[in-house]
Amino acid sequence: MVNREPGQPRHVAEAVEDESAAFEPLTKQDFEALARFRSGIRRYLRLGEEMVRRNGLTPQQYQLMLVLKGFPDREWATVRELADRLQLRHHSVVELVDRAQGQGLVAREAHPSDGRAVRVLLTAEGERVLARLSALHRDELRRMDAALALPVWNSAPREGHPPAP
Repeated sequence: MVNREPGQPRHVAEAVEDESAAFEPLTKQDFEALARFRSGIRRYLRLGEEMVRRNGLTPQQYQLMLVLKGFPDREWATVRELADRLQLRHHSVVELVDRAQGQGLVAREAHPSDGRAVRVLLTAEGERVLARLSALHRDELRRMDAALALPVWNSAPREGHPPAP
């Protein structure tokens, strides 16, 4: 453990050491499986980002629309809920919604029971664009099925953790 002044950032090696105090060593095959899986994820994300940009949107706008359409049990979300799902700050989501609204993809409406909150929902144009792009993403996921399969771990499981399937 390294002595640091309060508020001083931790070195990466320190953070890794703290988080892996009781880790099970990985085998060469584990590293290969993890690298293959992460590469597949990155390839999927990069292809998806390119696809979205070719259709005149930013990846963040696509993700915003996907979060709205996929929000559990309703067709809208508040900015606070969107910020949580998108892992963005509130003001960043407001700006993102502003741009998407300017393109006719989303709309705002008053929240009926909370005067401070605003509902954000997809417009008909947003629904149309999202449907087309999501179908393309789904098809790409189908093509990449093997690359995105969860890794099979060759190392022994830690005590209290079930073995990998």
